[in-house]
Amino acid sequence: MFKGFFKFIQQGNVVDLAVAVVLGAAFGAVVNALVDNVLMRLVAQVFTDEPDFDNLWAVTLPGAEGPPMQFGVLATEVVNFLIIAAAIYFVVVLPMTKMIEARNKALGGPEEEEDENITLLKEIRDQLKTQTEVVNPAAFAAAVEAERKLEEEKTQAEAEEAARSKTALGKAKNILWGKD
Repeated sequence: MFKGFFKFIQQGNVVDLAVAVVLGAAFGAVVNALVDNVLMRLVAQVFTDEPDFDNLWAVTLPGAEGPPMQFGVLATEVVNFLIIAAAIYFVVVLPMTKMIEARNKALGGPEEEEDENITLLKEIRDQLKTQTEVVNPAAFAAAVEAERKLEEEKTQAEAEEAARSKTALGKAKNILWGKD
């Protein structure tokens, strides 16, 4: 019984999960401090003089006893959530995505699998092309010529784009849009 437990604990994914939980808790504290002490106070000062919206929309029903309904608390939590989500996206998700894309590009990363429908459509196209070649050679020749012209236009457009990207303005655009 304990042997199986120790084997389970020693697996890599359990250790990775434990590290992720600890790092997540630490990162959560950093993000909460940023939101509570900096960003939320900045947002609240734009709208009110208080560091949050807790007392902004407090409503007491006429003739009701007890504490008021505080819609401002909900507004505070919604703004906190949006700020935390944005911080996580811009600090963790976006950089990791860019890093993974760069690594895959450098290593010649895994090719994306083609959708099953696309594969089926390509097979149908190839069968139709074969049938057209047999039944109507003139139509097949015209289709081949049109495909060749499209390929030439594509190659020419790529060459023009490459020439534009070599200019100073093109290089600046590529750097700005993350293509370089």
